[in-house]
Amino acid sequence: MANLEEKRRIDKQNFRDHLATVNEEGKRNWIYPKKPSGRFYKARNVVAVLLLTFFFSGPFITINGNPLLLLNIIERKFVIFGVTFWPQDLHLLLFGIMTFILFIVLFTAVFGRVWCGWTCPQTIFMEMVFRRIEYWIEGDGVDQFRLNKKPWNFEKISKKVSKHAIFFGIAFLISNMFLAYIIGKDQLFEIITDPPSEHIAGLSSMIIFSGVFYGVFAFMREQVCHFVCPYGRMQSVMLDNNSINVMYDYVRGETRASIKDRYQLENRKATLEDLGFSASEQFGDCIDCYQCVKVCPMGIDIRNGTQLECVHCTACIDACDSVMDKIDKPRGLIRYSSENAIREEKQKVFTPRVAGYSGILLILLATFITLLTLRPDTETIILREPGTLYQELPDNRYANIYNVKILNKTFKEMPVEIRLESPEGDIVSLGTIDLIQPQNSAEGRFMVQIDQENLSGLQTELIFGIYSGDEKLETVTSGFLGPGNSTNN
Repeated sequence: MANLEEKRRIDKQNFRDHLATVNEEGKRNWIYPKKPSGRFYKARNVVAVLLLTFFFSGPFITINGNPLLLLNIIERKFVIFGVTFWPQDLHLLLFGIMTFILFIVLFTAVFGRVWCGWTCPQTIFMEMVFRRIEYWIEGDGVDQFRLNKKPWNFEKISKKVSKHAIFFGIAFLISNMFLAYIIGKDQLFEIITDPPSEHIAGLSSMIIFSGVFYGVFAFMREQVCHFVCPYGRMQSVMLDNNSINVMYDYVRGETRASIKDRYQLENRKATLEDLGFSASEQFGDCIDCYQCVKVCPMGIDIRNGTQLECVHCTACIDACDSVMDKIDKPRGLIRYSSENAIREEKQKVFTPRVAGYSGILLILLATFITLLTLRPDTETIILREPGTLYQELPDNRYANIYNVKILNKTFKEMPVEIRLESPEGDIVSLGTIDLIQPQNSAEGRFMVQIDQENLSGLQTELIFGIYSGDEKLETVTSGFLGPGNSTNN
């Protein structure tokens, strides 16, 4: 019988003091995870289908004529759930981003890295799309390992070429959809249908995005979570002993022993005293089968506790539950729990830290909603045309030319009129705006003519009223350049 004392000894082989994906020489260990199955995996499949459906249909869904989601950094136009945010709404975006970040911090403090395992795009595409294709073409983890060790023959070449061709095709499709969220579906269709020479920049972006996605899912894989993603690095400061994580119940599971070790003991009820341990130490439910390790896409041993690499994908839970069913033990040796719940059998979710995070989140959320509610229906900018001086007119009148840009933030067409409220003067249209489409902007030019007696020197402040019918939408100020020898100077 194997010596259990040797098995319990802590060394590099049985404890996590190194990265599972890096060997002693500093080279990468390629992970060949076993294909998962179980209730959590089925639930993740449902979530993945919903999220993938949303991702691939998002650019084609419109609300009041606007896309569901558009992050057009180039034109500085952002559409979130059909609501357009312009550069003038930067403060709203900042508050929205701050609120979202704090929500992630709060969610992580309570539920750990549920986001990573269930909804992160990296996990969804890697585990639910690319990994499944790999299982379909090359087989389970053991089959993939054997295939990679084989010499290059027709079977290996055909499988590798087929897999990587499909990988690049999917990466190309993902890059197209990703680009649609940046430039919009209409411009994407133009890039696809027009001659390549007319859209060199767009096609170059598409090829670059495709190469990046292909490299991430075909080669980098779990290394993205280990070394690139900042969220994994941040989790160590967001978690505490009350955070709910995928955890191994060491109280119930220890001391580990294989089926062979425990069933060779007489009557299967002997204590570890027979093997040199105190009588109080009994065998735990963990049979040291390593199924939780074999199925892990990160290559870690969850029995070593919460680890930076763990993305809470629940594959180890399904694998362990399956083993527990086979040996007539209750499920949940690996489960969603917290350190305090396992060690002290006390689960406390609403801690002072969670209360503090929640209070700040409510303040930010209330501020964001208030600012969003008070956001004006229009945003008007009136500036004197650059590079021009005043124009001297008959009867001691002077004129300046202005450019105007009006944003319509509502979901309806808006007729607008610009009126000069102070000082007294006239507005002459040079292409003034009359009607603005919903969630859009319009630009125009006009001339302001003022009598010299109404001017106040070199600079005179003009006050414009922006009206829609009889309703005054906002007040805008600008400057009027006049002669320095005004009678009122």
